[in-house]
Amino acid sequence: MDSAGALSVLNCPSDMKKISDACREAGKKLGFVPTMGALHTGHITLVEESVRRADVTVASVFVNPTQFGPGEDFDRYERDYEGDVEKLARCGVNYLFYPDISDIYPDGFQTTVSVGNLGDCLCGPFRPGHFDGVATVVLKLFNIVRPDFAVFGRKDYQQLKIVQKMVRDFDMDIEIVEMPIVREPDGLAMSSRNAYLSAEQRIKAASVSKALGEIRKKFKSGCGDCKILLAEADRVLRMAQINDIDYIEIRDPETLELRHRAAEGDLVALAVRLDDTRLIDNIVL
Repeated sequence: MDSAGALSVLNCPSDMKKISDACREAGKKLGFVPTMGALHTGHITLVEESVRRADVTVASVFVNPTQFGPGEDFDRYERDYEGDVEKLARCGVNYLFYPDISDIYPDGFQTTVSVGNLGDCLCGPFRPGHFDGVATVVLKLFNIVRPDFAVFGRKDYQQLKIVQKMVRDFDMDIEIVEMPIVREPDGLAMSSRNAYLSAEQRIKAASVSKALGEIRKKFKSGCGDCKILLAEADRVLRMAQINDIDYIEIRDPETLELRHRAAEGDLVALAVRLDDTRLIDNIVL
């Protein structure tokens, strides 16, 4: 196996499996960070956590077509292979798994994961089939990489909960490590899609986290009525001329069931659109 600091790029699933087998035989702990590339500081914190915890770290870059719906941004999703390789090498990642679509979905591929109720709320109704596509590719990557643990960020909170549930339901011996949202100085949650924003939209986008902050402030002052809390966030967004709001909701942090009265530890999640760019964010009360 390569020494730490030397990044090797693997394209073939069978080569990745050989590395995983060698790690297991050598008693080395293998950490995994799945990504779609266009890596930013948020991704890097996930990678650094894996490098800190593991003997060997694998990152994957795969823009998964099955989690994009018709009219979504698969074709324009930012791709920066050389930049990603440079960033991963600098972090001390040992292996980059960089498969083609045909490596993940060969001719005749048919079996998919159905995620159930966790995929029916929040982003689910606005992105039909998205979470089934996410769960299917994550399961496939887990079976190829076979890590001891995998690192996910809380920005994609619903995705995180779905992956955790899948791991439990399928008795997979993989620890899911959660990492907090990484934000820009003005509070905007870091995302590869932020690159789509114009200068004017970028200023507006800062109000997304401000809206969540207003909910937290009002909750801490003693208000638990979800209607009142959500109306405050709606006010902040509309003052910033963010009028295309998919949802602002308060939900149970594990089951994702809708709350009518907020409690400490509840999830507050929202999704808005600035023209063609969809932004999501969340906080825990």
